[in-house]
Amino acid sequence: MSDLGAAGRTWRCGRYALALNRPLMMGILNVTPDSFSDGGSYFDPVAALEHGRELAADGADIIDVGGESTRPGSDQISPGEESSRVCPVLKALARDFDVPLSIDSRHPEVVSRCMDAGASIINDVSGFRDPAMVALAVSCDAGVVVMHMLGEPKTMQAQPVYEDVLSEVRDYLVKQAVMLEEAGVERDRIAIDPGIGFGKTTEHNIELLRGLPELVATGYPVVVGASRKRFIGELTEEPDPAHRVPGSLAAAAWSALHGASVLRVHDIKETAQAFGVWAAIEGDWL
Repeated sequence: MSDLGAAGRTWRCGRYALALNRPLMMGILNVTPDSFSDGGSYFDPVAALEHGRELAADGADIIDVGGESTRPGSDQISPGEESSRVCPVLKALARDFDVPLSIDSRHPEVVSRCMDAGASIINDVSGFRDPAMVALAVSCDAGVVVMHMLGEPKTMQAQPVYEDVLSEVRDYLVKQAVMLEEAGVERDRIAIDPGIGFGKTTEHNIELLRGLPELVATGYPVVVGASRKRFIGELTEEPDPAHRVPGSLAAAAWSALHGASVLRVHDIKETAQAFGVWAAIEGDWL
């Protein structure tokens, strides 16, 4: 079995230097009424904060907070509304836990407020297309995640077409990462994400997961967010995202085995248990 991590490498995210000697677990905290998997469960700020505490207690290396659903067909909300959802939760988590916090947003105004609230990572699903988001990344020392998305959430699943999905996604991510470097973002702050489920069919998602070594070969840490996604439901004929945990664990294990540095997951406890057993068997990741 291949190395489970990138020995000796770090991903610099503000005051955190995250060692990549093993796959990091990024716990998902959706403060939304309409996310595809857990929409509404943590919309209440008290419930959101409690879930964030659970993620930290269960072993999350990073907590990724989002206030706008980017599920296929979703509608955009105002930056003000998005900020009102996420900033109080981020501020409370930053106060209570020494864990890197990520803001999952495509709006610079929201990200700026979240940096002030304690976020250390900018997770931009639009891949830093907005010059204002690029300027914000240059102005701070946060880690950044450059994700590939075909179009916009409202329309991204309307018959997505690629000639060669792996090459097109890889080339886009490298182009955006290099653009950020040339703008002044240090290379060790940049991670890339192929955007599983963001303007891709099940076949596209499988091809991207099979091609992870090509993405890893770019030299940037690779983030994979396959947790509970629709393609798992299509492969297993499971319509309920909450019942896709076994499939999600399989996707996480495959991704780790093939070089992913960060796994964005809903189910931290289950993923940690699976990887703990794997580590014990492997013998060199304890």
